[in-house]
Amino acid sequence: MAAFVLALVVGALFALGTFLLLRRDLIRVVWGLAIISQAANVYLLTAGGIVQGTFESVPVLAGHGEGAPETADPLVQALVLTAIVIGFGMTAFALVLSYRVYEEHGTLDVSELRRGDRE
Repeated sequence: MAAFVLALVVGALFALGTFLLLRRDLIRVVWGLAIISQAANVYLLTAGGIVQGTFESVPVLAGHGEGAPETADPLVQALVLTAIVIGFGMTAFALVLSYRVYEEHGTLDVSELRRGDRE
């Protein structure tokens, strides 16, 4: 059941990100890229798998009851955490560049920016 819910979440995030990428507003395009990167992170966590933890695989759980909770692979979590930080930095950079485009051209409409380059 959890895999089905995670698959729906990944699909919805990719769909929303793609929808935003196809908009004419530059800010929505930047947010679409950010959402797609987060969808990729959720996909990686899902692909890493959630399994029943054992006291050998998660030593910190030793001595804390009979059954160990479900755990995810910590390597995938570390990689996704790094991707989140890098994605946040790139989103901030893209938003600053969008602000500079707005200062220079007075619009964030991608089609108007494209027409302005031809003239």
